[in-house]
Amino acid sequence: DRIFTRIGAREDIAAGQSTFMVEMVETANILNNATPRSLIILDEIGRGTSTYDGLSIAQAVAEYIHNYPKLGAKTVFATHYHELVELASFLPRVKNFNVAVAEEGGEVIFLYKIVPGGVDKSYGIHVGKLAGLPKSVVHR
Repeated sequence: DRIFTRIGAREDIAAGQSTFMVEMVETANILNNATPRSLIILDEIGRGTSTYDGLSIAQAVAEYIHNYPKLGAKTVFATHYHELVELASFLPRVKNFNVAVAEEGGEVIFLYKIVPGGVDKSYGIHVGKLAGLPKSVVHR
């Protein structure tokens, strides 16, 4: 019936809302209005706050979408919280996917291909290096 997205965020100074508040208001709108016939696309829920709070909120949102009887919508949920991979072990409709990489000679090659399975590794420092951060920053 509808497509809901929660991608990117910036503060709304005119409304007096922080980036995190904007993220939460948009997420609340999705959870309160999506139906089993909706498509939900969520990117990095919980990134605008502390890791502990963000992880807790991200997991609770995923569980709510999965378990709430009036929701259960098809959902794409992108996250950097590796702990959420475990949701697939106790939520039967959750499936993990990741962006494939190849590691060769200490280098990382992003293959830009979605493959089944979860991951327990991040490449943030490598991306910082690719972006041109000074070596003293990357190696710290």
